[in-house]
Amino acid sequence: MTNPSDALAAAARTALRAPSVFNTQPWRWRIDGDTMLLYADRERALTATDPDGRLLLLSCGAALHHARVALAAAGWLATVERLPEPGEPDLLARITFTGARPVDPGAVRLLDAVGRRRSDRRAYGDRPVTDEQVTALRRAAEAEGAYLHHVPGDQVPMLAVSTDLAGEAERLDEDYRGELARWTHRPGASGDGIPAGTAVRPALRRVPVRDFAPDGGAGLDAGPGHDAGSAYLLLFGTTDRAADFLRGGEALSAVLLTATADGLATDPISDSIEVEWPRHLLSGLLSDVGEPYVVVRTGYPDAGEPLPPAPRRRPESVIDVGR
Repeated sequence: MTNPSDALAAAARTALRAPSVFNTQPWRWRIDGDTMLLYADRERALTATDPDGRLLLLSCGAALHHARVALAAAGWLATVERLPEPGEPDLLARITFTGARPVDPGAVRLLDAVGRRRSDRRAYGDRPVTDEQVTALRRAAEAEGAYLHHVPGDQVPMLAVSTDLAGEAERLDEDYRGELARWTHRPGASGDGIPAGTAVRPALRRVPVRDFAPDGGAGLDAGPGHDAGSAYLLLFGTTDRAADFLRGGEALSAVLLTATADGLATDPISDSIEVEWPRHLLSGLLSDVGEPYVVVRTGYPDAGEPLPPAPRRRPESVIDVGR
């Protein structure tokens, strides 16, 4: 029988690979015996880009899902309590190790995708994402308590407008520009942020992609494609409560890993979520029946070269194992 804290620590290390806004990795883990606690790390919050903490919660939810996948793929059973202490809003989840279980083949497939998943901001090609693939992604989101709206062709222009409006508003915001500069010019040893070498040079796209190197220095070309075959998937929930955003982050992780396992590239697009008026436009795409969380662009990239992995923090700076 394995030591529960060892199994939980291994899951927390897997969670280091989870996606997060600006690659801030805004979470901490505390492991004590058979229990692991997930905390929001507010020191890594983006106060200009994400003033309401929506994207922070989505990021932490993605880390929670990565940890759950790792445990299930290793054949371990654990219970999860979300927001277990009302008086501690930064305590987002409690995972309790409860013993062995049969290895989950679906979790093994997703775990294999963890190391291969990248946020690929390059343009995707003409090969279309199939209806069957979209259905599988929708089911992955719904299994985690959220929903996917496949943006149809006649709604893509509105998605593009909302993203462009958000981008323009942020470019005019001095605080946003400062925050972007901070997280794209990180010290080499920090293990976080978005290096300019992984940013993509601006190009004609169906829906704009955030310029992470507005002063130049982006290391990647967009490539020959124009996203003609891309699918745009709007992840949403029924409310804007913290618990639902956490679930939304778990669903985001499930969608990204499922797409990666199926050979698709992915790129979360959060610009329109960050500014109130563009977010309202996204709500209109949902006929105002849901709360938009994030957009995922997915498709087949034309560029054949693999992307380098994003920086990751050292485990000892994120995971605290009790003695």
